[in-house]
Amino acid sequence: MPVSERALELAMTAAQAAADKKAQDIAVIDVGEQLYITDAFVIASASNERQVVAIVDAVEEALLNLPEKAKPVRREGERQGRWVLLDYVDIVVHIQHTEEREFYALDKLWKDCPTIPFVDRALADADATGAA
Repeated sequence: MPVSERALELAMTAAQAAADKKAQDIAVIDVGEQLYITDAFVIASASNERQVVAIVDAVEEALLNLPEKAKPVRREGERQGRWVLLDYVDIVVHIQHTEEREFYALDKLWKDCPTIPFVDRALADADATGAA
């Protein structure tokens, strides 16, 4: 079953919020066929704990500002700032320190699942401006 419209809206909003805070290697993975508890994972990296927390704050704020507000039902790892998990039921957001991302390799763990294309709005705007 493909990702629901709501899950796609949440995932793209979360990914863009992470990109706006300079998150690296943003991936959106459709895990709906493999996991029945959520439709998609959003995974992003940051180079330090402070940036991890800033990205988490930006994601939460962006999802709260949607017309149909979204709050995480569960939040884990915020105190350490190395790997923060935000569970929105429809999606799960993983913001990881670069070292944790490399060590746990969630992308490789879920490599059999399709990815959902995400293009940072700022990069798309820059490409459009450069092409004009």
